[in-house]
Amino acid sequence: MSPAVLRKGPYRFYFVSHDLHEPPHVHIDRDSFSAKFWLSPVALAYNLGFPARELRKLETLTSEHQKELLEAWNDYFGT
Repeated sequence: MSPAVLRKGPYRFYFVSHDLHEPPHVHIDRDSFSAKFWLSPVALAYNLGFPARELRKLETLTSEHQKELLEAWNDYFGT
């Protein structure tokens, strides 16, 4: 399991090491649900199980923390 770069309530935000060659993005998990959001601009890349209302909340959280997530991406991948 990849280390969390951010935790908000039940959500774990993290990167996956083999994603280096993709544009900056973050994976978000809760229970058995998972989503992926691009970071610049913030946009949903995929969703596995989250209902639409919760996805909107995740998009808002990602937008609110976009700067720190991008900085964490650059630190993590050395870009």
